[in-house]
Amino acid sequence: MRTVLRRAILTIVALLTGIVAGGQMGLFAGKRPADLGVHEGRLKPAPTTPNCVNSQSADGYSRIAPLTYAGDGKSAMARIHAIVEAMPAGKLIDFRGDYIYAEFTSKLLGFVDDVEFFLDEKAGVIHVRSASRLGHGDHGVNRQRVEAVRQALGS
Repeated sequence: MRTVLRRAILTIVALLTGIVAGGQMGLFAGKRPADLGVHEGRLKPAPTTPNCVNSQSADGYSRIAPLTYAGDGKSAMARIHAIVEAMPAGKLIDFRGDYIYAEFTSKLLGFVDDVEFFLDEKAGVIHVRSASRLGHGDHGVNRQRVEAVRQALGS
């Protein structure tokens, strides 16, 4: 009985080690989506899976309020730029004044989330989209990230 238990434990440890190693090698990063960005004033729609939040979405899980700001929108975007750069696991990919795109990589398994901010000066808000590239759910990570940015921005 002890031999069977020992083998089971060793098998589980080997599997977990392999999964973590695979994550560290980028096996769970997925490919960068080619359709990100702002198209006709809108960010990419949220998928039907519960692993994305989007301030331009009307759907239940994915719906999140846009970021608000006081004063100049470009200054608010510059503040978001600094906030994102200071966040752990974040990597700024694109910044054009009215648009920010960043990737966030999970520490253990290397899953990547794509995060976008779009300054809509006409509406007086900053729209946001944060989505996991892979997997069905995100355990609320994308919503928590956006709320952390909102709090740091003071909106």
